[in-house]
Amino acid sequence: MRIVFFTHPSFLGSQSMPRFANMLTNGMQQRGHETEVWTSKAFFYNLGVPKSLKKWLGYIDQYILFPGQVRKRLKAYPAETLFVFTDHALGPWIPLVVKRPHVIHCHDFLAQQSALGMIAENKTGNSGKKYQQYIRNGYSKGKNFISVSVKTQTDLHQMLGSKPAMSEVVYNGLNQEFTSAEVTLVRMQLSKETSIDLSGGYILHIGGNQWYKNRAGVIQIYNAWRAKNDSKLPLIMLGVTPNPKIIAEYNQSTYKNDIHLLSGKSDLFVRNAYAGASVLLFPSLAEGFGWPIAEAMASGCPVITTGEAPMTEVGGDAAFYIPRQPQDPEGLNEWLQTSSNLLNTVLTSSAQQRTEMISKGFINVGRFDTDVTLNEIEKIYQQIVTS
Repeated sequence: MRIVFFTHPSFLGSQSMPRFANMLTNGMQQRGHETEVWTSKAFFYNLGVPKSLKKWLGYIDQYILFPGQVRKRLKAYPAETLFVFTDHALGPWIPLVVKRPHVIHCHDFLAQQSALGMIAENKTGNSGKKYQQYIRNGYSKGKNFISVSVKTQTDLHQMLGSKPAMSEVVYNGLNQEFTSAEVTLVRMQLSKETSIDLSGGYILHIGGNQWYKNRAGVIQIYNAWRAKNDSKLPLIMLGVTPNPKIIAEYNQSTYKNDIHLLSGKSDLFVRNAYAGASVLLFPSLAEGFGWPIAEAMASGCPVITTGEAPMTEVGGDAAFYIPRQPQDPEGLNEWLQTSSNLLNTVLTSSAQQRTEMISKGFINVGRFDTDVTLNEIEKIYQQIVTS
């Protein structure tokens, strides 16, 4: 097959989307297919203007300049070329090839749902609503879709108002090599790198500042756990530089000396952090898939996460589940008690119990083998082209 992958521009600074796109392009090349990557280049975006205007100039690059370039290129490509959109958020470009063989990968519809007022925790401004409508107008013209979870597929059908011609679910494959390691050695190495004593273990959270990652909730659970336990096990929070809301939650914590907000770390550091952690605490309010759940299990780290899809899809019977954090203050205290109690149960488990947790995680994460994922995707691609 000849496959053209549409991807997000590099100037947007995304991390997970480029990794997913690289997994697809490299995987299809290894399977003997001819691949290309098309994306918008930064022209207006690179002009010397205030940062507040960068986004708008980026839109000019993506939605005015790039479509003209695509139309010119298309003339040289045979009818059987498959056009793959690595994210449905690339919706504005989909009408350019909608009459050609095409498929759209869907990750999560949280921004779309927020713009429609479906998520109370995340309000969207007027310009954001129009932008999401622009995206929806684009992908709604598509015919073939691959979702990363049943939850995402369900949301897709809701957004479209009906089931499209093709709608498949293929779980993500791990796009890095996550493995277990000798815990003592890993913790020693991390202690040297961070100047934090991690020899006795630590609670780990990995995530960005998006509202649904619930980083503030992680700190709140930690506070509740520390308040009724003598242990001073540190909390390591890996991700982008915290936003003001997270900083405020951190500063208010009685235990902030044991909370460490780390950013700018390498992929190797992240893999080691998983391998050395006592537990991954991942109380997300929503996800499209939930990469850290699978990554932690592949690294031999027990997982506590939210008992709702798609976290339950990824965690299966190998994760520990807490309720979704409630919005009302009255329900918050009960949630904190439930969550901190479960955290303590996992942390104080016996060596045999911990071994059983880790073994179940290894078995569960076998469902997210990259080769299996790519093989399933390849079959769908071929089906689209031959049909």
